[in-house]
Amino acid sequence: MFYWILLALAIVAEITGTLSLKWASQGDSPAGFILMMVMISLSYILLAFSVKKIALGVAYAMWEGVGIVLITLFSVLLFNESLSVNKIIGLVILLSGIALIKTGTRQQKAQEVQHGV
Repeated sequence: MFYWILLALAIVAEITGTLSLKWASQGDSPAGFILMMVMISLSYILLAFSVKKIALGVAYAMWEGVGIVLITLFSVLLFNESLSVNKIIGLVILLSGIALIKTGTRQQKAQEVQHGV
């Protein structure tokens, strides 16, 4: 459970860092760039710790996929970006892919336990 919390924190840090890209590009202050660098770095560090117990493919898919979904939604809410039907379909496909990767990893572990691997 601890490693899933680390992954969730990595996702939050990635979202914060990526959203601050927009903030940094709109202002003259270096604060947005500093926040972006700190949060993206923290995100990778937390992701690295989370893969100690979570399969790399699952952790990375969730980190990147959930991040993309939430960044897209926050971009619509915070920056008035558009959310077209194509974007919605893409996000649904992305989430479906993450679910399939997660399910496939769980099935593989169950088979390994059955076969004593």
